[in-house]
Amino acid sequence: MSPYVIMILLSSLGLGTTLTFMSSHWLLAWMGLGINTLAILPLMAQHHHPRAVEATTKYFLAQAAAAATILFASTMNAWTTGEWNICCLTDPTAITLTTMALALKVGLAPMHFWMPPVMQGLDLTTGLIMSTWQKLAPFPLIIQMAPLAHPQLLITLGLMSVFIGGWAGLNQTQLRKILAYSSIAHLGWMIAIAQFKPELTTLTLLMYIIMTSATFLTFKLMEATKINTLAMSWPKTPIITATAALTLLSLGGLPPLTGFMPKWLILQELTTQNLPLTATIMALSALLSLYFYLRLCYAMTLTISPNTNNSSTPWRLQNNQNTIHLTTFMTATLLLLPLTPMVQALVS
Repeated sequence: MSPYVIMILLSSLGLGTTLTFMSSHWLLAWMGLGINTLAILPLMAQHHHPRAVEATTKYFLAQAAAAATILFASTMNAWTTGEWNICCLTDPTAITLTTMALALKVGLAPMHFWMPPVMQGLDLTTGLIMSTWQKLAPFPLIIQMAPLAHPQLLITLGLMSVFIGGWAGLNQTQLRKILAYSSIAHLGWMIAIAQFKPELTTLTLLMYIIMTSATFLTFKLMEATKINTLAMSWPKTPIITATAALTLLSLGGLPPLTGFMPKWLILQELTTQNLPLTATIMALSALLSLYFYLRLCYAMTLTISPNTNNSSTPWRLQNNQNTIHLTTFMTATLLLLPLTPMVQALVS
């Protein structure tokens, strides 16, 4: 694809996200989401592989259904109340429809079925955009909708996402599907706390983007798409493999790594809101996700790939990729936990 075309598509991605950020009108927000969706479709299908085309079609159908539902619900609210303002969504049916449509847009359970096969059909670079940037536009709408939505609905979406994201990722061997279920599980933490403390939702989204970016860039550097290929990573790049294992543990939420910060603060806030059962279920469900992160760490650091050649060590070829982005995200993924008191003072 021409660099000029890629530049136009990436600019359109930024335009759609910015338009959604700036909008207080449902029609403008819908337009921003539509621009965002249409801009990423050519990036998804640029390799002309049947799986990529299939993933693009599935993504388009899911996003079109969500956008149509948002437009229908906002029109219904405007018909009954005469208001198009996002904060003036008062019709109960419209609120429920919009919440479910936004859940479908980001991939929350039980509307998550499109996400793993779509991620599986993409290359790692486009999968990185799908897992990080494409989550930015719907979340301001979710945060503004959270005080209006039914509390039990958001808690149910959060618990289902955390549980399904951990449970369905246990038996996966494809790294992109594992990261898709990891995304679903992290989204559950974000949606569960959105109605009580939106600042924690924003913090969790930021931490998730940093950790997922580090993970995708590591797999891209290793050219790994399956668990089996991770077994060859230690002889090739031992230092990056060691830091990648720590990154996966940070995604799982283990201290003293950065990923422990949002889970700690969310569990503390849920307990403060007299929801100890919800906090307990989410903490136990996080152990499911931690299991498949540990499985990846085991494959990278403690296994040796079957080798029929005379040499047991693969060639260490010269790496020509730019690693400054990986270094930045990796450092943030591993070393930001000491900033927790400052973050807690900002969000409290």
